[in-house]
Amino acid sequence: MTLNNPWIRLAPLALLGMIASCAASPPASAPPPRLNLPSVVTTPCRLDRLPERPTLPDFEVSYIARGQRLAECDAARALAVVTLLTERALQDRWRAEAAPRP
Repeated sequence: MTLNNPWIRLAPLALLGMIASCAASPPASAPPPRLNLPSVVTTPCRLDRLPERPTLPDFEVSYIARGQRLAECDAARALAVVTLLTERALQDRWRAEAAPRP
């Protein structure tokens, strides 16, 4: 003897409702654009170090080398900031274009 459950008759209607709700959902879109950071940005900054017993020429060379390396590190940091801001602007524009229009 099989059990006659009244809820079984409603199952096709429930399935039909789920299928219709999936059909009405917007299609999956492509991921937002991403930019690759240049390798200069991701490498750590290496500053010049003085020898154990520095002399006056060692100080002068180290002073010039440190200044150059600091300028390079600052340029790399600025490049990273510009890349990040550009990527965010591209993603904002992508989201604005991908948004459904009323």
